[in-house]
Amino acid sequence: MNLKKKFIDLAVKHTETLCRIPSPSGFTIKATEYLMDELKNMGFKPEYSRKKSVVVDLGGKGDAVVLAAHVDTLGAMVRAIKSNGRLRFTKIGGYPGNNVEAENCIIHTRDGKEFTGTFQMCEPAAHVNADLAKDKRDDKTLEVVIDEKVADADGVKKLGISTGDFITLDPRTTVTKSGFIKSRHLDDKASAGALLTFAQLVADKEIELGRKVYLLFTTYEEVGHGGSSGIPANAVEMISVDMGAVGDDLETDEHKVSICAKDSGGPYDYDVTTKLIHLAKENKLQYAVDIYPFYGSDVEATLRAGFDIKHALIGPGVSASHGYERTHREGLENTIKLLALYLKK
Repeated sequence: MNLKKKFIDLAVKHTETLCRIPSPSGFTIKATEYLMDELKNMGFKPEYSRKKSVVVDLGGKGDAVVLAAHVDTLGAMVRAIKSNGRLRFTKIGGYPGNNVEAENCIIHTRDGKEFTGTFQMCEPAAHVNADLAKDKRDDKTLEVVIDEKVADADGVKKLGISTGDFITLDPRTTVTKSGFIKSRHLDDKASAGALLTFAQLVADKEIELGRKVYLLFTTYEEVGHGGSSGIPANAVEMISVDMGAVGDDLETDEHKVSICAKDSGGPYDYDVTTKLIHLAKENKLQYAVDIYPFYGSDVEATLRAGFDIKHALIGPGVSASHGYERTHREGLENTIKLLALYLKK
């Protein structure tokens, strides 16, 4: 299948833009507003679920399939204000402490103020702490240093910072001349960018849908219940479009669309997964079939919520998951192509 360069460029643009919009689980309104605006500009009529997932009907007839990506990301929240004017934090989503050490961040107060800061070890100076390299990285040894002249808890409170305020990470998004996209939060904003581009293909009549298709952009995937609601009542099938894991004995890389046969929640639907594999092979896409040992997806939350649907998982290969991640425009391209082949008339 041929995919015009302008659509691959568009997928990269959407991915870049989304990565730069702060949206940890529970604080996703700016990202969902972007989705709503883009989809409306294409001529669609997106709606919010009660949990502020974005649902949109792309058209088509017959048994409905849902393509789901999530726009919520990892992040943190203020757990406590420390006596030294630093912040103790609690994680949003799962990641090792060393993946945020020395990273810049923004503290978002409930009244709309923003303050910059940095995640640092409590004793970060190698010239002072001889055990720095050996120290454990967790919420007791790491803290957030605020870029304000504060040295005690009262000073922090006077700024308006409180327990429960969100903390977002600097994504450090960049696109190289060789086509690599490097950023935090490519899980799962690369796939969200791919789905927005798929919608544009439908809007521009580059694809004629062979089935009823909905897009679902969820907002609580990283904490486990993103796909548990907001599912259209006539859906009989759902494909999570999420990052493909790279590493160990996996064949996926940043250039491929990864088709997941099994993850920590068990095998994916045999018929749907097999059809996706055959389409990728027959059309000579760059693809891999893999098993992700420590992974769960939105569609598994949908199944656990009691929905009787067929399910599958695909997505662009993303390295260094839950850290400073990397994918390639070819990974986006192959993902969009596979979706188009699967759903075209």
